[in-house]
Amino acid sequence: MNNYPNVFVHGLNGWGGNEGINGLIPYWGATTGDLIKYLHSEGYECYSASVGPVSSVWDRVCELYAQLTGTTVDYGVLHSRKFNHKRFGREYDAPLVPGFGEKDSSGNIKKINLIGHSFGGTTVRLFAYLLTYGWPEEVEAAGDSASGLFTGGKEYLINSVTTICTPHNSSSIYKFVTKTKLFEILLNISALYCGALGRSPINGKLVDFHLEQFGLSNTPGSKDADKYIEAVRNFLENSDDTCEYDMMPAVTDEFNKRLKICPDIYYFSYSFDSTFKDKITGKRWPIVTSNPVIAPLGIIMTQQKEFTNEITGQVYDEEWRPNDLLCNTISQKYPFTEPHIDYNPYKSPEKGIWNVMPVQQGDHGTAIGLLASKSKTRAMYSNLMAIISGLN
Repeated sequence: MNNYPNVFVHGLNGWGGNEGINGLIPYWGATTGDLIKYLHSEGYECYSASVGPVSSVWDRVCELYAQLTGTTVDYGVLHSRKFNHKRFGREYDAPLVPGFGEKDSSGNIKKINLIGHSFGGTTVRLFAYLLTYGWPEEVEAAGDSASGLFTGGKEYLINSVTTICTPHNSSSIYKFVTKTKLFEILLNISALYCGALGRSPINGKLVDFHLEQFGLSNTPGSKDADKYIEAVRNFLENSDDTCEYDMMPAVTDEFNKRLKICPDIYYFSYSFDSTFKDKITGKRWPIVTSNPVIAPLGIIMTQQKEFTNEITGQVYDEEWRPNDLLCNTISQKYPFTEPHIDYNPYKSPEKGIWNVMPVQQGDHGTAIGLLASKSKTRAMYSNLMAIISGLN
């Protein structure tokens, strides 16, 4: 048994617990109520981190590390140079988790359990990799000033990693997004939207865009954003440094080839399916209770004809039809490049391998309590907390 704190990391366009919007509708729990507060009431120490809602996985990980350690965000010498943005971001006065990484009275290190939803899962996965193996190129470029995030050898700080509805192997919806130019449209809208609201009084109060490295938003409490048009142009010219880009198949494929699992960390994954197979036609459709806003995307994924990605060679066949309306269920289970095993509730989980939980019914939002059953949502997370608190 352990009593390690649990750190929750939101996905694309999400928010953390310290943002004003979380008081209106909590990201974790959504329409079922504040899940973090509920888990606190159940005796679990939980925290909701806040990272860039549209930022790349790299930038998000750098921000998460600074939050957890109470230091200044360091995006790295090579990375910031490559994408033409500032190397350093905001400074955190205190760690998000008090005592994180320190020894208790018994001499035990205060580790954390990381839980990520959607792109938040990609974030915690890279975070665990960097703490374990580091990034030698950044250390070589920065020398003695290199962030502790890039030096590696810190796997002892993490007890477990859990991903929920995470597109480990991208999503077949990319074909529709690419063909309709939806990627470019959404990117332009994001740049204009974040640039406008990111320099308004609500940034840092209601929401937090974490885009001061591009000069696109103010650092909360300051007015340090660059000129609006110049900042928008710079952000769009470096669109490879965004979450939308990171989720494309070719990028995800390279990401998976670079990363590897840590043998000293427990890994769990939850996948969701919001479709059913029509017995008459043999085709899949979203279930009746699916979120109507994103159901059309689910229909596209269920009705796509089999095709092959020209770059990665991935074949999107019948196995890829079940989905949560945004991401294919098969892609959520585990990265294809890493070992996995089906979770067995009667055996102790293994380290260094993905313990794949049974597929849950529901869509991408159901997983965090959006338009979902309060009892089922809380039961799932209570069960997760029981599992990871029971790890040795």
